[in-house]
Amino acid sequence: MRLPIYLYGHPVLRKECVDITPGYEGLTELIENMFATMYASEGVGLAAPQIGKAEKIVVIDADPVKDSFPECEGRKMVLINPEIEVLDGDEISREEGCLSLPGLSERVPRVEHIRMRWLDENLQPHDEVFTGFLSRIIQHECDHLDGTLYIDHISGIRRQLNRGKLNAIISGKTRPDYPVRYAPKR
Repeated sequence: MRLPIYLYGHPVLRKECVDITPGYEGLTELIENMFATMYASEGVGLAAPQIGKAEKIVVIDADPVKDSFPECEGRKMVLINPEIEVLDGDEISREEGCLSLPGLSERVPRVEHIRMRWLDENLQPHDEVFTGFLSRIIQHECDHLDGTLYIDHISGIRRQLNRGKLNAIISGKTRPDYPVRYAPKR
């Protein structure tokens, strides 16, 4: 089932998520719904807070960007309770966007090499090193699990320059072509 994407300003996007535990009821359905929502919104990743759940689960299908980033080919993953370790301190800035921040994109500095430990959809453990753009996708999505958005990584002046667009999202003036949930009115 296609679910609405929660947009910038909604409090769930700033919550620190809780672990998924064994026996989580409806896990398979949640994963299917997250993939369906991501595909319908033309994203390559989606974190649970973006559908209103403050839980540590991410879905990624990076294959659509494989022509530009070969390391993304065939990388369709479910990340449950991911833990990231930075392997390289050098940061590279690249353009990022987010389904929860429609109409915005910014150059975001991120490290190129990470190690991640996580559970898959069958709650089986994995430990792998990721590089390049796939590493960036993973970092971006896992940031959501800590209540962090990519705009938190850009300079204050860049955030200020985007203030009008951010306010338009909060006030409901931004209308993406996928179902959304706006922040509650104050």
